[in-house]
Amino acid sequence: QVELVESGGGLVQPGGSLRLSCAASGFVLDYYAIGWFRQAPGKEREGVACISSSDGSADYADSVKGRFTISRDKGRKMVYLQMNSLNSEDTAVYYCAKTLSRCVKNLLEFGAWGQGTQVTVSS
Repeated sequence: QVELVESGGGLVQPGGSLRLSCAASGFVLDYYAIGWFRQAPGKEREGVACISSSDGSADYADSVKGRFTISRDKGRKMVYLQMNSLNSEDTAVYYCAKTLSRCVKNLLEFGAWGQGTQVTVSS
C-alpha cells in the first residue's frame, strides 16, 4: 500500500523552528521526487519545497527560501522539512506527496497525499 505520513507539526512561537517528517512506504522512494505543500484556511494549497530523486536537487517557494530546507534519508525512507524563522504566514496544514523522478510545478501531478500535519505559528 502506497502511503505517505506526515508528522512533526505543532504550535511554535514566531522566530521558532520545527522539523516536519514524511514517512514513505509501499513504493521505492529512490524513483520519486517528494514535495512539501501547505494549505492555510481559505487559501489554495501551495508548493513549499521539493526534492528530486535523480540528483537530490531541491526547489523552494520564494516565500520560504533561506528559511526552509528539504532533505531525504533514502535508507530510512524519510523526507524532512526543516523550518526556521517561522512567522504567522507559515501557519497551515502541511502535506507531502510524490511525483515521478523530477519536481514539477503542477500539484495535480503529485499523488499519494498524506493526511497533513498542522503547523501553527503564534505567540
